[in-house]
Amino acid sequence: MKLLNKILLPFICATLISPSVMAKDPSKPLDKIEAVVNQEVILSSDITRMQKDIISRYAKKGQTLPSDGDLQKQILDKLITDRLQLQIADRIGMRINDAQLDQTLQQIAKDEGLTLAQLKQQVQARGDSYAAYVDMIRDELTINEIRQMQVRRRINISDQEVEQMVDRLNEQGEKTTKFNFAHIMLKIGKDAPADKQQAMSDQADELAVKIKQGENVQTLAVEFSQGPKSLEGGNWGWRTLDEIPSLFAKVFDDQKTKKGDLIGPFRTDMGFHLIKILDKKGTENIMTVEVKARHILIKSNIILSDEKAKQLLVNFREEILAGTKTFAELAEANSQDPGSAVKGGDLGWADPSMYVPEFRDLSLSMPIGEISAPFRTMHGWHILQVMEKRESDTTEDATKQKAYGMLFKQRFPGEVYSWMNEIRQEAYIKINNPDYVMDEK
Repeated sequence: MKLLNKILLPFICATLISPSVMAKDPSKPLDKIEAVVNQEVILSSDITRMQKDIISRYAKKGQTLPSDGDLQKQILDKLITDRLQLQIADRIGMRINDAQLDQTLQQIAKDEGLTLAQLKQQVQARGDSYAAYVDMIRDELTINEIRQMQVRRRINISDQEVEQMVDRLNEQGEKTTKFNFAHIMLKIGKDAPADKQQAMSDQADELAVKIKQGENVQTLAVEFSQGPKSLEGGNWGWRTLDEIPSLFAKVFDDQKTKKGDLIGPFRTDMGFHLIKILDKKGTENIMTVEVKARHILIKSNIILSDEKAKQLLVNFREEILAGTKTFAELAEANSQDPGSAVKGGDLGWADPSMYVPEFRDLSLSMPIGEISAPFRTMHGWHILQVMEKRESDTTEDATKQKAYGMLFKQRFPGEVYSWMNEIRQEAYIKINNPDYVMDEK
């Protein structure tokens, strides 16, 4: 097939495609064909459009650009690569749905400090078609999706590599984590009479209650502390674990101690101590709301329209609420998510961030036990029921995810480069202007 493409495509393109496209208005310059990418062409207007957008963006940032010739060469190279990726996406039927596209456009507008209507006006004010702009955003999303999908399968990261990276991250965390804390010490020797020991212990307990009730720990330190930093509100400033006085360093835990914690009262040979963690830098405990949810997924297709898929879930919801059918039996019989369907739609405990945005947001906001109205995601139509919620310390899992992400990011650029070379070698590419040919590297 590759050989056939190389033989036939140049002939087809030479006979059917002229080197320029006739302009409708004779006064306007011809729209030249700058390159052929398999069965598609890239026009001068495509390069001009992207060049205009890039110049506008760089001007806003006050940054300089290379010469027009070098910039156009870079633009054409990107357009070729983009077309190849979009052609792959088209072959496998990948499509960015309207919900995902709308969410991206909303975010772009928000980043610009605009409403969506104002963004549309801004695009049109510079003489561009808003429909073409939307298509460009859809293409960028599609390219990102297909690249992630194709390259991800080329990257294999072992559990051992992740664990090694976790160890490195934890080691770095111990060296770099800093605590900003206030300290109150009620001084009393270990040989003091028992009644005085008890009185001092009671006072420490009373101070702890006041701090928990919101009284300022540094004000209390000035008034009651007999420690070395009492006149500074007991504030020791930022300290690493190695810099914290050995007298109470052992009560700090790099992973577990977090901002806002009150440690103590606790006893040492010097007396009773209270420590309030004012802030923390470096490794932080990550508390995550997890949800236990179940859903029924229905996908539209050629036979089942989008509206009928939605109506089917409306009917299921009514049956569940009426008590004529259970959620589990309807999910098992009808859901098109094979992994959860066999479990009555049960997705188990999960961090909602692993779900697509619409599913994530709804699972976090829904009251426990309620069944949602049908809603759409890139996967299809769903109804959702959140059965339980809990807050979990996911620091360890987050560290593993971070370790995996770092390894993935290290390898991703090299694999993208290799994949891009492969798809270019397998394609028919003809660049008409020799000045636009990228130098081999």
